[in-house]
Amino acid sequence: MDWGALRRIGLCQLGLRPADFWALTPIELLLMLGVDPGLSPMGRSRLAELERLYPDQSKET
Repeated sequence: MDWGALRRIGLCQLGLRPADFWALTPIELLLMLGVDPGLSPMGRSRLAELERLYPDQSKET
């Protein structure tokens, strides 16, 4: 993360005090900036892609 840029945005644009900025979690800061940090659930196509890239390996003894 570019903490310098985030600090400038937090202090200058959001008007946070330094202690308030550093007390935030990254997720809280992203929400204050209007960024949706949530990830969408994995769909079938992504699961199929991962299965193709990382196939299960059988453990034959």
